[in-house]
Formats: sequence, structure tokens, C-alpha cells
Amino acid sequence: MFIEVDSNPNCESSLFARFKEAGPARKVVQVRSFERRAEGEWCWVTGWSDDPAQPCCPAYGQMVEDSGAGLTNLIFGGIWGVRLKPVSLLEDWSLESTNQWGEPYLSLADSRDIKYADEEQR
Repeated sequence: MFIEVDSNPNCESSLFARFKEAGPARKVVQVRSFERRAEGEWCWVTGWSDDPAQPCCPAYGQMVEDSGAGLTNLIFGGIWGVRLKPVSLLEDWSLESTNQWGEPYLSLADSRDIKYADEEQR
């Protein structure tokens, strides 16, 4: 599989990467992020596209082989990457929010740090 993310207002980094699939892609709704807190925090995640009228698109998780990490859970979204916000935050998705941030993709070692749309919410 190939992941391509253009440099954009959601995340400055552009990316073109190839991964070997090791499982099916599934829609993701939440991830535990360690970006802002060492103990981690649960965040909503969405894919982000270049469509100004409808930038949100699905985010997916897929087990892949990564040459540097062995097996990892790849979280990916639209051509502009993925966007995250804490689950405690009650605001719409927005590039202007300082409480939200974008990434080209996420690589999560622990599948317990992912909540899929097809699972019952715990």
C-alpha cells in the first residue's frame, strides 16, 4: 500500500511511503495519542482532505510491516493526512483550533491504543 500526503495547512510535512499490508483496513474513530501528554490521551481522529466544503473523511487503521518497527498499526486518512482532537473537546473540526492538530499519519505499536468504528464503544 502507498500513503501520499501533500504539504498542507493540516500538516506541514509531505509524505510518500510504501508499506506491506499485514491485515485489512478498518475505520478508526479514536486513538490514544502521546503527542501532548506522556501518559497519553484519547482523541477523536478523522481523515483530512483538500475539499474546503467537506474536509473530513474517514480515518483507517491497518496492520502493516514497517522496516524500522516490524509490525505496526498505521493510521491514515485523506490527501492532507489525519486530524486529532481530545475526546473531551466539544468543538467542530477546524484548522483554526489550537486544541486540534494534524499529522501525515500515525504509527501505533499497541492495538489497544485504537478504537475502531465496528467495535462497541467501551
